[in-house]
Amino acid sequence: MNWALREPYSSQAGAKTEDRNERSMLLNLLECCEQRREEQMKLERKPVCQAAYQNDLGQVWRWVREDRAYINVRDGLNGDTPLICACRRGHLRIVSFLLKRNADVNLKNRKERNCLHYAVKKKFTFFDYLLIILLMPVLLIGYFLMVSKTKQNEALVRMLLNAGVDVNAKDCDGCTALHYACQMKNQTLIPLLLEARADPMIKNKRGESSLDIARRLKFSQIELMLRKAS
Repeated sequence: MNWALREPYSSQAGAKTEDRNERSMLLNLLECCEQRREEQMKLERKPVCQAAYQNDLGQVWRWVREDRAYINVRDGLNGDTPLICACRRGHLRIVSFLLKRNADVNLKNRKERNCLHYAVKKKFTFFDYLLIILLMPVLLIGYFLMVSKTKQNEALVRMLLNAGVDVNAKDCDGCTALHYACQMKNQTLIPLLLEARADPMIKNKRGESSLDIARRLKFSQIELMLRKAS
């Protein structure tokens, strides 16, 4: 056998094996970091907040019955209250339950956002989009699902506005709920916010008002609505 020819081949094979081992070690390290992060999140999030986030009304009721202070408790992760957690995911039953027990709609988390910010910022999940795409050809079921989700979000915002949430509250970026509604071109929620006296002229930290955003993104119908309101 020609050992002179075999040696480079062996070196290449060894290099490939070493490369695979390094990648495997890196993947294992990343997996361990992700697991530790998830475990830390579970430890830092209050059980009642976690239950509100997961739409577990039974657990939320149990914690609140045990101690009414849990209504407005903040978790150690983002400073979210149970109400903010529920609004992040659009869980109407949880929100209704908490509001009936006088949850404070104006408490903010570490990003200075209240529950209305998250209700307006809420988007369809990947699973929602997948269902809509799969069911769209079947008797327009996908379309009706999309309409239903939109109506649920509208109902959520109405509940918060009726509960007295500060419609012009600013977050850490100086944005109000109206800023986010304009960015997302949400023509369903913008009239609700304007009716509740949202101010389209409030500027965020970038110096943009909601009207400026609509103008920049060329949302002509929204711009017209905001001009009439201002």
